Amino acid sequence: MPKGKRRAKTSGAASKNRIEALGTSDEDSMNDNASVISLLSDSTIHDDGGNFGDELAGDEPSQEDLFEEKLYEAIDGISEKSAQGRTNSLLAVGTAFTRRYVPHLIIDRRMTLADGIERALKKGRGAEQAAAAQLAALLCIQLGACDVTNHICHQLVPTLTHIATDTSMAPLARAKCCWALGVLNYIGDTDDTAGSLVVLQQVFAGSYPKGDGSQPTVTADTAQMHAAALSAWSLLLTVTDSHHLPSLAQLATLLQSPHLEVRMAAGEAIVLLVEQERDTSNSCDDLDDQLVDQLRDLATDSHKYRAKKDRKTQRSSFRDILRYVEEDEPPNIQIKFGKEMLTLDTWSRKKQYDVLCQVLGSGMNLHLVENDLLRDILQLGERISPLNLSAHKQSKLERHLMNAANFKARSISRAKNRDKRTAVI
Repeated sequence: MPKGKRRAKTSGAASKNRIEALGTSDEDSMNDNASVISLLSDSTIHDDGGNFGDELAGDEPSQEDLFEEKLYEAIDGISEKSAQGRTNSLLAVGTAFTRRYVPHLIIDRRMTLADGIERALKKGRGAEQAAAAQLAALLCIQLGACDVTNHICHQLVPTLTHIATDTSMAPLARAKCCWALGVLNYIGDTDDTAGSLVVLQQVFAGSYPKGDGSQPTVTADTAQMHAAALSAWSLLLTVTDSHHLPSLAQLATLLQSPHLEVRMAAGEAIVLLVEQERDTSNSCDDLDDQLVDQLRDLATDSHKYRAKKDRKTQRSSFRDILRYVEEDEPPNIQIKFGKEMLTLDTWSRKKQYDVLCQVLGSGMNLHLVENDLLRDILQLGERISPLNLSAHKQSKLERHLMNAANFKARSISRAKNRDKRTAVI
């Protein structure tokens, strides 16, 4: 009898935990490439993020209604009194935005979202600010390039700029604000892209060598912030000219950083500058032998004091950079999604794709198919009308019978080819 009571108590506690977990969400972890820093934060609210994705698998119309209801509940939760509750709601909305393209559901609630994001950025701290900055980028990607997005960008950019340059803020929050600052200036018409370039440059300047040539003491979190600022700066470089920007010689000093993220981001910035110079003047006067030697050393780095995975990632990235610098061979990456194919044949297009992947995570393929903004940025043309697959979709029983028939056919075929052993007298 005591054992039965113990089991009942345990079962009740588990049920309670499951109920309490319904209001939470989180982003999927993502691993695109090591040259960029992850926008997705880890938290204790992972389960509900999966709930948004699970609802997509249902065939009944009620699943769409359930998704919409949960999305609106998460939007309303952004104004909760609890800081953890607000953070959970921000992340839940972000999860929904990565897994579904739903501008029609949020167009009437855009100001509620924008005001909630701004309030979280100004009054929140740490994880809440990071989640709000991440959601700001996702909101603009959902709404696309339009007057509404421009208005939201004008509203949020000053606050993002303040946090990005405030040394009293957490490095994670500053890193996310740098990312959001780059994405919002890239998508929206903020009229101050040049100012944002200067702000981002001020942030990653913390990784420049000191006056005596020695490397500054930078923590891992601060190095990730510098890499995020440099990567966002590189994104804006793809839509602006290189006047009044750091020279190749200045960026080359970042290749000596002890942190992999900074070295990778510096390599991307350098190759983008080289590509821009070659596109405008068919030459690159600042490209000297010393810089080429630095790139070659990183492409063949075998120092044992660095982690094996870091060495492998670094060599793979810098080999492609060196190939373009020395032989003028651009990247040639083909990405298949659905029945379409995306070709990345310039460093600028590759950078834009990488940043969008960083923001959207596992929802990138879905947005490539449905999101007009992404299709315009990556020059994919008009959306392809989806086929009505539901009429041809097999039922569960039909799939089971087909699998059983295939299994039987394989068994018969294999039996004919097996060694038929007979007794020898």
